[in-house]
Amino acid sequence: MALKAAADKGVRLIMVGGKGGVGKTTCASAIALGLAEAGRKVLCISSDPTPSLSDIYERTIGGRETRLLDGLPLWGLEISSEMVLAMWKERFGREIYEVISSFADVDYDFVDYIGSAPGIEEEYMLYYIKELTVAGAYDVVVWDTAPAGHTLRLLRLPHLFLDHLEGATRFYMNMYSLVERVKDTVRLRSSKRTLLRVIEGWEELSRGIIDFIRDGATTRYVLVTIAEALGVRLTERVISELEGGGLIVGDLIINHIVRDADCDFHRQRRQMQDGYIRSLEETYARMNVSRLYLAPYEIKGAARIKEIADALFADAK
Repeated sequence: MALKAAADKGVRLIMVGGKGGVGKTTCASAIALGLAEAGRKVLCISSDPTPSLSDIYERTIGGRETRLLDGLPLWGLEISSEMVLAMWKERFGREIYEVISSFADVDYDFVDYIGSAPGIEEEYMLYYIKELTVAGAYDVVVWDTAPAGHTLRLLRLPHLFLDHLEGATRFYMNMYSLVERVKDTVRLRSSKRTLLRVIEGWEELSRGIIDFIRDGATTRYVLVTIAEALGVRLTERVISELEGGGLIVGDLIINHIVRDADCDFHRQRRQMQDGYIRSLEETYARMNVSRLYLAPYEIKGAARIKEIADALFADAK
């Protein structure tokens, strides 16, 4: 079946997820290629800590938007932690330093320490991908996310960040009131306004991310799994958590299915897979479930990726 998320022209961001080793990056690459062949301008992003877009497309990509295939409107980008933190520092470093230095005598390098706090990198990565999507330079962004557990944590972060900001606001305002009673606070009064402005800006950023990833008209989630017990259990957990958080999972891809069971090994394996395939297709009948068959070769290079794209987009052509 053709992917619903890809067929819907209103979708601007397609997130592709799944546990490690299920072919998530291959599927993301194929979805991006299929969309580009249909005439849409596409950016394929990988935020996996061990990105393999470069390996699959056999082209060095890295942290700059890079044309992947000649003659197609298809670009790639691999986002590293260092890249995200550098962009965060450029965006927020100065205003954070102004606030902190009004309370304490610190060097500007202290901003790097703040940037290493848990959640900062992931929060800004979401913001960066959102900005890339809404900027309009591309018709659609296909995001090859990190393995499932990391992605679930990532998508919960805006809520956690808002909770932290609410607590931080109370803490800083209480601290301000205490200091105001015991010393000259001309400088602190200025920092109070600056601090509230910074916190309000971060709250707006987090709420904007939440609204964006929950907008089913423009954002969709494609989950890749395999027909094995671990794959099925993880699929159940991921879909439950994503939908519980207001994200739409419209497509499920079952990968690495044995097509030609021509020996005892493959016959037993396909028999095992059949039970899990039936379970997935019955449980998620409300979704668009696609099957991808195990290939006897590596999926590398444009020709091999195109074969996967043709299988995923078969009904749409």
